[in-house]
Amino acid sequence: MDFKQIQELIKMINKSNIGEVTIEEKGFKLTIKQKEEPAQNVIAAPVHTAPMMTAMPQQTAATQPAAHVTAPAAEKPKAAEAVADNLITIKSPMIGTFYRSSAPGKPAFIEVGDDVTPGKVVCIIEAMKLFNEIESEVKGRIVKVLVEDASPVEYDQPLFLVEPA
Repeated sequence: MDFKQIQELIKMINKSNIGEVTIEEKGFKLTIKQKEEPAQNVIAAPVHTAPMMTAMPQQTAATQPAAHVTAPAAEKPKAAEAVADNLITIKSPMIGTFYRSSAPGKPAFIEVGDDVTPGKVVCIIEAMKLFNEIESEVKGRIVKVLVEDASPVEYDQPLFLVEPA
């Protein structure tokens, strides 16, 4: 199964009511699971390319007891305080090392206050000696960078908060 086939499969599953799919071929196993939280809009991506983002729905403080952010336990308090109702969270599509620039000493891809558009590279995540450019899938302005440069990140960990344009 090649990269394009995996991307198409993910798109088809996202548009369907299928909860989980597992495909096994010669020495290759792929499992794709849908998020079960209907309040979130999830755009899934293959493990080694595009970012995964979750749009936070707009709700009043009376209907939403606390902002929900999926992150490792150590990151939850910090990230949950920063999430406002109208912000979109760009999350890590993989486990690896987060880098804000293409090389040491080079300028960061984006800074707080910068505008992003779909397709703009926002960071790099290194996984198993491969450097994966993570691109924005939304248009907006960067409100906060949630991860320090050259630090390890987990799958689905919030990386950036974006105010939609």
